[in-house]
Amino acid sequence: MAQKHDLIVVLDFGAQYSLLIARRVRECNVYCEVMPHDTPVAELRNRNVKGVILSGGPASVYENDAPRPDTKLLESGIPILGICYGLQLIAKDLGGEVKQEKKREYGKAELIVDDETNLFAGLPNKLQSWMSHGDTVIGLPQGFKQLAHTENTKFAAIGNSDKKIFGVQFHPEVVHTSKGIEIIKNFVYIVCGCQPTWTTANFIEQQVKEIREKVGTDKVLLALSGGVDSTTVAALINKAIGDKLVCMFIDQGFMRKNEAKKINDLFTERFKVNFIHINAAKKFFSQLKDVVDPEKKRKIIGENFIRTFEEEAKKLGEIPYLAQGTLYPDVIESAVPGTTTGKVAKKIKTHHNVGGLPEKMGFKLIEPLRLLFKDEVRALGKELGVPEDIISRQPFPGPGLSIRIIGEVTEERVKILQEVDDIVVSEIKGARFYKKLWQSFGVLLPIRTVGVMGDKRTYLNTVAIRAVTSTDAMTADWARLPYDLLEKISNRIVNEVPEVNRVVYDISSKPPSTIEWE
Repeated sequence: MAQKHDLIVVLDFGAQYSLLIARRVRECNVYCEVMPHDTPVAELRNRNVKGVILSGGPASVYENDAPRPDTKLLESGIPILGICYGLQLIAKDLGGEVKQEKKREYGKAELIVDDETNLFAGLPNKLQSWMSHGDTVIGLPQGFKQLAHTENTKFAAIGNSDKKIFGVQFHPEVVHTSKGIEIIKNFVYIVCGCQPTWTTANFIEQQVKEIREKVGTDKVLLALSGGVDSTTVAALINKAIGDKLVCMFIDQGFMRKNEAKKINDLFTERFKVNFIHINAAKKFFSQLKDVVDPEKKRKIIGENFIRTFEEEAKKLGEIPYLAQGTLYPDVIESAVPGTTTGKVAKKIKTHHNVGGLPEKMGFKLIEPLRLLFKDEVRALGKELGVPEDIISRQPFPGPGLSIRIIGEVTEERVKILQEVDDIVVSEIKGARFYKKLWQSFGVLLPIRTVGVMGDKRTYLNTVAIRAVTSTDAMTADWARLPYDLLEKISNRIVNEVPEVNRVVYDISSKPPSTIEWE
């Protein structure tokens, strides 16, 4: 991605918060990417990186296989901020001393600021910080000074203003640290000298230029789902190349109730783009017969998805490019080797439009949202004139309801979940909770339970209701929905969906669970 704007890089040492650090930097209107911990200094220089943030991580700096940055990094002259493990790396590698503690320090701690310049410029001298570490710095490298402390941590923040190298033991990126975003702003603006020029308008201008240069006179086929991601991609690419964009909606049979018709009407009547609707439900259902493993489901759907596009594209003549609405969390969470944190992250699940793609495809990919977070996509869509009802739509997985059906996916089970899902969404919207939630949906379980209806014994399906709050899908908390709303949803489901006699509510957060069940 060519840079017209300043760039901050987060080097990922396996921290759960690496993406969150990047989001916080972007909130400062400065572009930020997450890259592998051992990214060469030469590459950073080549990209004209204005500053580097060393993330936290689960390792100890004393472990033999502990991840380490390029040995030239600390002498490169590039401004550096180490967070937690990053701080300990700085201290140890520059001649300081780090002590392995037997007991971890975890949770809130009052931070006393000792130096009110650079990182803490303009901030109160007492702040709440969030600690999460085992090792502790007990001796400073030459030229460094103590910038802040807590009751249990003498060197809670250290720095060498001449070398522009700083470190904090706490986590400024989490909301539990008061003024954390201000600390990050001070690093980005004061220490690195960045300008807040990374905006949605600039992003659009840059992407339009890149898409035009890449595509030339060729056509682009867009994998359209009707959600905020693919619709925003459609608006962006349409702005870049106009009628050279062909939007194709592959109906795999796993959409929500009446959704295929709504998508067709939206893009033919409202957006008036080149739109093709392919009903491939029978093909997808036959391929998923007897398949219960979630990873196999995703791979099969991803394979069929692309093959169907290839087949249909041939009927349209030569179209070399396929556009997708892949987002940054999809890329990171799939941990595809060679992409950002693929070296240190463990795969959580395969996203159908990242790791679920077959190795050999007849298309070259265009993924203009690949480095954006969901909230950034919504802002981009708004700037491009995408309707509010789409912008505010909750995320919907590419494989659709198939990964909300635990076990085999059949037409009958999809119809059951479509009815359940329609009730869940309509009631949550009616109670005005829809925009307050990140996602809310039903899950069909492979469990039948005994019930009683009209004095008769029943043995029917169980469904789970999932509702979570989140800002970026990297972490999520289960939503505390009112009991009367849950009761209304449950009553409607068991009364209106004859195949279901039991409804349960999922009260697990991410981590340790994921938002989707598969």
